[in-house]
Parts: sequence; structure tokens; C-alpha cells
Amino acid sequence: MPKGGRKGGHKGRARQYTSPEEIDAQLQAEKQKAREEEEQEEGGEGAIGDPRKEKKSLDSDESDEDDEDYQQKRKGVEGLIDIENPNRVVQTAKKVTQLDLDGPKELSRREREEIEKQKAKERYMKMHLAGKTEQAKADLARLAIIRKQREEAAKKKEEERKAKDDASVAGKRLQSLSLNK
Repeated sequence: MPKGGRKGGHKGRARQYTSPEEIDAQLQAEKQKAREEEEQEEGGEGAIGDPRKEKKSLDSDESDEDDEDYQQKRKGVEGLIDIENPNRVVQTAKKVTQLDLDGPKELSRREREEIEKQKAKERYMKMHLAGKTEQAKADLARLAIIRKQREEAAKKKEEERKAKDDASVAGKRLQSLSLNK
């Protein structure tokens, strides 16, 4: 049993359904009211040459869809209070046909920094391969020192090998002379 000992609950008692015709009539009335307010705000100056009005007069069968594109629904008390914030940017929805895909795309800060970083790295590698950077100069100097050391080591080995060969040849001569006696 529900609260208070009564039979039945509060749900489902007085449900009222609105017919689709009534909903359409209410929407049309709201759109008409919005048009009148817009005309009053414009003061009749934009009536001649207004592309929205000309399009509406030419294409009357598509007027329902066009009205929704040109007017934004105001939420809450936004329709009652006029806001004059110079920093506020009104977002407008663009149609797919209005998008400019061929134009230059603006890169985000991260993308720009990434591209600049890659270009700087490529420039540095070119300079490095040309031997113009400090690191490349240091590498070349170190390489020259290593080459000199290797040349000296090779000369020293060659001299030692020659000396060893000479010693072994001299030793064989002595041995052969001593055997011949």
C-alpha cells in the first residue's frame, strides 16, 4: 500500500498527450514570433538585399530547415537578457558546402613546434656533415690525432718486424757458418 493508506499511486493519473498538429502549430508560431523580433531589431534596413530573406522567398519549401540554421536556440534566460560582451564569440554552424577544404590550414602550436624542430635537426645534420659545427670540428681533430697515432704505431711495428727479420737472418747466418766449419 502507498503512503497514507490510499489505493493507487500518483503516476498515470492525468497524462495529457499533445497531438503532432498542435506541436507543429506551436513551432510555427515560435518561428513567426522570432522573425518579427528580428525584423524589429533590424529596423527594416536589412530587408532589401538580405540573402536570407531572398532565399526564403525563392525556396519556400525548405524554409523550415533554413530557419534553424540561421537562428540559434536561446537557452535559459539568454533570450531575456541582452549580453554585450565584446570577448564573447558566437559560434556559427557551417554547412558542408560552405567549408573551404582547399585553403591553407592553420597548424596548432604543437604541430608548428614539431615541424620547426625537424627542420632545425635537418639543418644541423647538413652543417655537421659539412664539418661546420663545433662538434664536427672536434670530431675531425680527434680523428686526425687517432690517424697520427695509428701511423706511428704502424711505423713502429714495421721497424720492429724489420729488426726481428734482420736478427733472425743474422742468427741463421751465424748458425749456417758454425755448421759449415
